[in-house]
Amino acid sequence: MTFTTTKNLKIAVVGLGYVGLPLAVRLSAHFSVVGLDVNRQRIDELQNRHDRTGECDGPSLERACYKLTSEFSDIEECDVYIITVPTPVDGNNMPDLSAVLAASASVGEVLTVGNVVVFESTVYPGVTEDICGPALAAASGLDCGKDFFLGYSPERINPGDREHTLDKITKVVAGQTPDVTDLLGDLYGTITKGGVFKAKDIKTAEAAKVIENAQRDINIAFINEVAMIFNKMGINTYDVLEAAATKWNFLDFKPGLVGGHCIGVDPYYLAHAARQANHEPEVILAGRRINDGFARFVAGQIDNALDAAPRAAILILGLTFKENVPDLRNSKIVDLIAALRNHGHTVHTHDALADRDEALAEYNIRLLENPGDRGPYDCIIGAVPHTPYLDLDRDRLIALLKPGGLLADLKGMWRTIELGENYRRWQL
Repeated sequence: MTFTTTKNLKIAVVGLGYVGLPLAVRLSAHFSVVGLDVNRQRIDELQNRHDRTGECDGPSLERACYKLTSEFSDIEECDVYIITVPTPVDGNNMPDLSAVLAASASVGEVLTVGNVVVFESTVYPGVTEDICGPALAAASGLDCGKDFFLGYSPERINPGDREHTLDKITKVVAGQTPDVTDLLGDLYGTITKGGVFKAKDIKTAEAAKVIENAQRDINIAFINEVAMIFNKMGINTYDVLEAAATKWNFLDFKPGLVGGHCIGVDPYYLAHAARQANHEPEVILAGRRINDGFARFVAGQIDNALDAAPRAAILILGLTFKENVPDLRNSKIVDLIAALRNHGHTVHTHDALADRDEALAEYNIRLLENPGDRGPYDCIIGAVPHTPYLDLDRDRLIALLKPGGLLADLKGMWRTIELGENYRRWQL
């Protein structure tokens, strides 16, 4: 490593999605930054001050002092390369490292002696040093740990969260050497008031990240399972949770469909690592089975409640993986739609925030322009609590329903609304 201070560092951020863009914007206030994304359309949108993810607004993009590019030749003279590309799972729920390996190969082609390559992508312990390091070395012809160095700083971006933003959270950092760890501590410490935690080593930092989301997944799986139990007992799960939450140490988790790019994915990375270590991960995969099957459970319960309308016209409100974001990645609402169609129902979908072209391209789902376009419906399903859906009152809800129609409230959005005798209700 040829530098001992962050002063005058030139930094490349590779991958400008939900993680990379806020990072590049924040870093650009203190360092010389080049933001790279291989999607030329994404670069064009950002140059026009538009972020389709909603993580950065127009004024923050206007203030950002960075260069944007889709060409790796434009990052040849950087000192630090931060890779923030996606790490999904494949059709068999196995880690898909293709994007991170492709980024490593491309970055490797522009590496020079003394550079540091930092990974923020979620991986299982060992990927940075045992897989990405050799890929960088092969592409660069340089020796990892001698000519260039590795670092890891797990991302903690929570899409749509305006409280735990990058400038407020604690950043975990780890380097291949103590000097690299110190360098990363100084670098990330510049952009966050939440402080920096220096992990023991890279594998420790990788492991910390992967269990953060696995822990949430297991907790949600527990609540989903008790929701299944209470549903069969005729007890409202949200009423139970409201009562239980009065105890000071009760954990506040809600039932629901667990998708997205982290919680629904990362446990499989941990499970893969466990099996490599000759350990069968029982609790982790049990939680995944419950959460992956929850859409089928919900569809079955709604189908039972619709026994008077075996070929029902259903409106689903919400397609994104969580509320108040446009993010469609790994949305389990897609599984709910498929399961309802398998029961013979006609399903129409509206989302107040999702991009209609993206929904069609990714899932072959044609989003309604307006919720009432195909109504009235035999059933309305409140799947994602976007603010516009929370604001729906009784009159607007029943205007979408046929007399005797069913209101299925997955997220307890409309618990306090009295529908009247002419309408039915199903909820967890």
